[in-house]
Amino acid sequence: MFENVQVAPPDPILGLTEMFKADPNPDKINLTVGVYQDANGKTPVLDSVKEAEKRILDQENSKGYLPMTGEPVYCAQVQELLFGEGHEIIARKRAATAHCPGGTGALRVVGDYLHTLHPDASIWLSDPTWANHNTIFEAAGLTRKKYAYRDPATNGLDFDAMCASIKKIPKGDVILLHGCCHNPTGIDPTPEQWAQLGELLAEQGVLPLVDFAYQGLAVGIEEDRAGLLELTKKVKQMFICSSFSKNFGLYRERTGALTVVADNAEQAAAVMSQIKLRIRYNYSNPPSHGGQIVATILSDKQLRAQWIKEVAEIRNRINEMRHLLVRTLKEKGLKQDFSPIIEQCGMFSVTRLTKEQVALLRTKYSIYIVDSGRINVAGLTRDNMDRLCEALKAVL
Repeated sequence: MFENVQVAPPDPILGLTEMFKADPNPDKINLTVGVYQDANGKTPVLDSVKEAEKRILDQENSKGYLPMTGEPVYCAQVQELLFGEGHEIIARKRAATAHCPGGTGALRVVGDYLHTLHPDASIWLSDPTWANHNTIFEAAGLTRKKYAYRDPATNGLDFDAMCASIKKIPKGDVILLHGCCHNPTGIDPTPEQWAQLGELLAEQGVLPLVDFAYQGLAVGIEEDRAGLLELTKKVKQMFICSSFSKNFGLYRERTGALTVVADNAEQAAAVMSQIKLRIRYNYSNPPSHGGQIVATILSDKQLRAQWIKEVAEIRNRINEMRHLLVRTLKEKGLKQDFSPIIEQCGMFSVTRLTKEQVALLRTKYSIYIVDSGRINVAGLTRDNMDRLCEALKAVL
């Protein structure tokens, strides 16, 4: 049966990581996968996470299955993180949340839900978007379409073109929006633009699906939900996919959530009952450990404060690298304007590198960047900055 199976092509991002690992160059640089690295090039375990794990180890007394939607305390903390304590969506029970295996798991579950209950709906993705969005929704059987987002000329948001695209989306379709720290561009709408988007989506009858994977890495934990909250003022129904890989450093724990916001509690419960059917045939129950960590930290005032401080340290280091990159490139005499990189936020930025230039960086300089020219800014350090900028100068 397996004799004629062909080898699948490597993942466009994870495949590069395998190439990086096999590269014998001791000065190689990996700017591909979205994993935070500290000033020493290591991906640390947060101190707040370590403390939470100690408490869990001491108190845990069962390895039984979790409910299909996870522990209620975890789901409640996810909602509070999204909307803020006491928000009317929480008070009126207009939201229902399921613990999922990562943001990717949440996206797949909602994709299966949409394909089954709204088979005629297309999902609209920003141009560009995270490469795996297309793969996930293709696997779920959804028709994928694009809406305008980045202006290549300015390397900023083309908001007029974005709005023009949205006005063409049919009623009943779904639009995926990045809650903050857009991947791959690092370009976000302003709160005022989010408010306009909410009005436009309400007028069009388009359902938002917010991919919220980087809360805290743009401006702050509370500040980064500003766009989402603006949407909720105008749009009464939406899905939100949360990930805690980046802001809790729980990459290998696969910890995320899917939240539905509906008109009322009865509607939210009905949608979640359908979500549970999709969970059952995908993975049955979520993994426990990462959710326990998140719930333990967010439920404890002292641990929560420590976590917020650690997220700020991550955010500040990334922003420091953005400024250092632009400054070093200017010092090297490059004429191109790299200043938009400073205005962007989160872990990623899209450069104007061509595929040929990206390939040259990889083969000649052992610098690994995805073909789109997206770089993981969190992979930059003071130690590798000069070498990177010299290589960029050589290929540009």
